[in-house]
Amino acid sequence: MINIALLGCGTVGSGVVKIFNTSSEMIAQRLGDLVKIKWVLEKDIDKCHLAGIPAAMTTQDFSVILDDEEIDIVVELIGGIEPARSFIIAAMEKGKHVVSANKDLIAVHGKQIFDKASENQVDFYFEASVAGGIPIIYPLKQSLAANQIQEVIGILNGTTNYILTKMSLEGRDYLEVLAEAQALGYAEADPSSDVCGLDAARKIAILSSIAFNSRVTFYDVYVEGITSISAADIKYAGELGYVIKLLAIAKEDENKQIQVRVHPAFLPKAHPLAGVNDVFNAVFVRGDAVGEIMHYGRGAGQMPTASSVIGDIIEIGRNMMHNCCGRIGCTCYEDKKILDINQLEAQYYIRMTVKDRPGVLAGIAGVFGNNNVSIAAVLQKTSQEDKAELILITHQVREQDLRDSLTVLQGMSIVAEINNVIRVEGTDRDVY
Repeated sequence: MINIALLGCGTVGSGVVKIFNTSSEMIAQRLGDLVKIKWVLEKDIDKCHLAGIPAAMTTQDFSVILDDEEIDIVVELIGGIEPARSFIIAAMEKGKHVVSANKDLIAVHGKQIFDKASENQVDFYFEASVAGGIPIIYPLKQSLAANQIQEVIGILNGTTNYILTKMSLEGRDYLEVLAEAQALGYAEADPSSDVCGLDAARKIAILSSIAFNSRVTFYDVYVEGITSISAADIKYAGELGYVIKLLAIAKEDENKQIQVRVHPAFLPKAHPLAGVNDVFNAVFVRGDAVGEIMHYGRGAGQMPTASSVIGDIIEIGRNMMHNCCGRIGCTCYEDKKILDINQLEAQYYIRMTVKDRPGVLAGIAGVFGNNNVSIAAVLQKTSQEDKAELILITHQVREQDLRDSLTVLQGMSIVAEINNVIRVEGTDRDVY
């Protein structure tokens, strides 16, 4: 018998209970041993009652779980930094294995947790912390272990993907679609973690640490959200052969330097990620041996996330049965340089409002040329009051050079407004 304790009986925790209630026999057959939920830690006991958990199994005191020598695995599903961090550390010090879905904690304090797991020779599994039910952490650590990973690009937030999909298909504005997403429960009342890119940043910090074997924290990730994306940007993207997605991007260059960033991006319509719509997530990986692969599915939700949690429980149970715990620990054995965003070289989409008169385009092109920014494509749209909307796509340029150009342009009388600047991603693929 393997005894587990759930910390938290919210959305994911109650999903774990549901799967155990319906599939306990199958789980036991696949593992080769019985698994039993012995304790559930929850402040709101009504949640436990709704999930069908007997009162005798519930507690509001973590020390009850900590001091129970029969508990083999602690499953942390309360989220946030504290008390989750303290509970996990204390459990490991008692020799208990840990499963967690806590991206916030791992993206900031991952090193401390892995060090503590190693020190106490226990397992720490966290598949559910990134992309819900989509297997990606296990494949990066095991199935793709023979590869030098060159890039990991993900659509890792369902809320923002839903908003951008609706804007693209229906030509609606950001605020209107956000309100709809909130009404449907796809977006929180305070959606900032999603729409400002913070949720995706935590997830790509975790994935890049694994992919490049070097510690990346949430604070190392450059982040922009989708709040500045307009219906006009989406329209012009379509005219130019792109879609707009909020991408979480991690790449390693030939000098073993890595870039980790989250921001909206123009993505060619032929790119595998371009067709990932609504609340679905996907992770695109390129390795030197495997080439290009993509993992796709539901990146959040009660049952998909609970599926990953139970998968981790089964994996730890197998390790326990064969006395091989600690088999896959922290893989951050290198210390690679993380590049500043100003060192990025990319293509860019620029939308600006300018005076509609002869010589304006030449003047703007001159500023870009003086700052080593080369223009690949230009669209001009006439607007009202003797103004024109100018849409530019650059060649590959350095971000700092582009920013220097825009600083000069903002001070010129011929430029009324620089409406938006969006990076272009995915044009370096060999095959479409």
